[in-house]
Formats: sequence, structure tokens, C-alpha cells
Amino acid sequence: MDKTEIAMIKILVGFILFAALALFVIMKGGDSLDMSGEKHGADAVHSEPAKADASAPAAEASAAK
Repeated sequence: MDKTEIAMIKILVGFILFAALALFVIMKGGDSLDMSGEKHGADAVHSEPAKADASAPAAEASAAK
């Protein structure tokens, strides 16, 4: 075997390992995986940061008293 054959085998093994890892992650995610990309505007879901921002002024007002 020469160097190019060894390099090709390494690339093939790396690809197979990466594909197996990707399939494992997709199978574990199940229905909760969102593969649609970035969302902007009305499609975006902002649950936690919005709650934290809404409670911050109330906490500051009670601390000022």
C-alpha cells in the first residue's frame, strides 16, 4: 500500500464514523428535532428570554422600595 491508498482509507473511515454519529443524533432527537434552519419574525419562538425580560422591571421596582 502506498500513501495515497492509506489516505483514502482514512478519509473513508472518517466519513463512515461521521455518518454514523449523525444518524445516531438524528435517531435520538426523534420528533423534537427542528431541521428548518434559522427563524425570524413571527416564526421565531422566544420563550425564556422574554420571561426573564418581563420580570426584570418588577424585580427592580420592588428592590427600589
